[in-house]
Amino acid sequence: MPDQSKTPLLDTVHSPADLRKLEVSQLRQLADELRTETIDAVSKTGGHLGAGLGVVELTVAIHYLFNTPDDKLIWDVGHQCYPHKILTERRERIRTLRQTDGLSGFTKRSESIYDPFGAAHSSTSISSSLGFAVSRDLQGGNNHVVAVIGDGAMSAGMAYEAMNNAGAMDSKLIVILNDNDMSIAPPVGALSAYLSRLVSSKPYRSIRHLSHLVAKRFPRSIEVAVKRAEEYARGFVTGGTMFEELGFYYVGPIDGHNLDHLIPVLKNVRDDKDGGPILIHAVTQKGKGYQPAENSEDKYHGVSRFDIVTGAQDKPTPNAPSYTKVFAQSLIKEARKDEKIVAITAAMPSGTGLDLFQKEFPNRCFDVGIAEQHGVTFAAGLAADGMKPFAAIYSTFLQRAYDQVVHDVAIQKLPVRFAMDRAGYVGADGQTHCGAFDIAYLGCLPGFMLMAAADEAELVHMVATQAAYDEGPSGLRYPRGEGVGIDMPEEGIPLAIGKGRILREGNTVALLSYGTRLAECLKAADELAAHGYSTTVADARFAKPLDTDLVRRLAKEHEVLITVEEGSVGGFGSFVMQFLAHEGAFDSGLKIRPLIMPDAFLEQNKPDMQYEISGLNSAQIVAQALLTLGQEDAITQPARA
Repeated sequence: MPDQSKTPLLDTVHSPADLRKLEVSQLRQLADELRTETIDAVSKTGGHLGAGLGVVELTVAIHYLFNTPDDKLIWDVGHQCYPHKILTERRERIRTLRQTDGLSGFTKRSESIYDPFGAAHSSTSISSSLGFAVSRDLQGGNNHVVAVIGDGAMSAGMAYEAMNNAGAMDSKLIVILNDNDMSIAPPVGALSAYLSRLVSSKPYRSIRHLSHLVAKRFPRSIEVAVKRAEEYARGFVTGGTMFEELGFYYVGPIDGHNLDHLIPVLKNVRDDKDGGPILIHAVTQKGKGYQPAENSEDKYHGVSRFDIVTGAQDKPTPNAPSYTKVFAQSLIKEARKDEKIVAITAAMPSGTGLDLFQKEFPNRCFDVGIAEQHGVTFAAGLAADGMKPFAAIYSTFLQRAYDQVVHDVAIQKLPVRFAMDRAGYVGADGQTHCGAFDIAYLGCLPGFMLMAAADEAELVHMVATQAAYDEGPSGLRYPRGEGVGIDMPEEGIPLAIGKGRILREGNTVALLSYGTRLAECLKAADELAAHGYSTTVADARFAKPLDTDLVRRLAKEHEVLITVEEGSVGGFGSFVMQFLAHEGAFDSGLKIRPLIMPDAFLEQNKPDMQYEISGLNSAQIVAQALLTLGQEDAITQPARA
């Protein structure tokens, strides 16, 4: 625990119920101490810092005025939920954030009753909150439902679909727009605060409601004129016309760091009995109150452990380049040779490495915002007109655009090139960011070409392969983190489509790897050799089209065939078994075992432990081979020297 002399008031607050016992005049001190505690905790664990610092005052005000957990508070994405966790009976565990068996870096239903809805992907809060509000109404409840959504999340169409639906209903729903980068916000000051208090107050809303009732008794033309006049007047002073058109009562903008502004507005909205959806526009600053974060270009969105005084992050010197950087550099080289190559990211330019591409080709790189659906169909349009789009989208985020992948890309056989970073385990980001399903969900689509890089050198060649491939859509998967540290080619050379490679020849066991478990397969082969079993190691390279000649040969020449992949059931191993079943290979006595991710959502952990739990490390590959050969006793015995 930190020096508690820095947080004397926070030390008395163990739950929101304790917070609500404080005087309003004490909330400023509490917020300052909460910010101090958040900074100290993240400095020890790493995680998302800037977003949480930006909502400290919002977090205090909401829990002070609303009766959580009976009142439902739903955070969008969850990057900003650390202060919320500190106030909701989890302070004692806050320094376990993102650690093995520790607190999640996002909201999580199984972790706390104060997290009514789990989130780590963007723009789900308004939809889920509307569900809570309608459920409350149907069951005769009277609790409040509050959603907090950032301006970045408002770039996703799902947020507007939800607002459009909510605006057509009478269920009371409070949405707080946490605006830390929107250009639509006018200056925030005393006049704006006064107007926000005024339009959120009961007298104003009562008069507004009464005027609408009176207007309805006049001819339709007069009623419409009255409504338009009010909207014009309110839009002129508040800038909320867009939200009003979607059916929300708009309040703001207000200073999201000024508790003297937040408290009365939230209280007015809480106590309003008219019903219907309300949007409060709060302007905040990412990284607020911590100078290194305020000065950082990304406002310390995601950080490793750091020194609080200097802000310097504890980043170990990499032994090899990251896969993300290798992808970006390879794509840049291909784009220099082909002006039709363009790149698309969905609000993740640095995460996908496309910030490097954008510096060299600013007119050929497109950040579509948190809008994967649009991004995929945008890429499809580019491809249909002869361009060569690379859609760099995390494996787990591409799930959000699956219909577009099927309908707009695959059916039309358009050569959109999908580059899927974070394929496989992602360590501390846990279940929500784990790229487990792309092999299965793309492999079932007709006409897709799928590759997985075994190392960083292979990634270079596979980017070149995608650049040269115009026959239809393609997908390239590669993991988070560093490569294995091998010599890198000067430039990529396109691979023969659908052809794998053999790295080591044997005659008893065949290990067929798809992706970055190849290094573990080579280690396993060494240990199996020490046990006296000759082992072939092959790199499939392609899941689709499958190298049927290679698979057929491995099945014919070995007693045991083990496929190894960092993916879910229904992926590469399933494709291999489907082919061999039709070949009649099982009739000849072949023993085949697929090693895949378990049929479960694995909790956050160190990557090595995730592989260990999943049985994808060399020791487990060896154990599976020995077990399949009927040598169970040899599993626990040391190999011969």
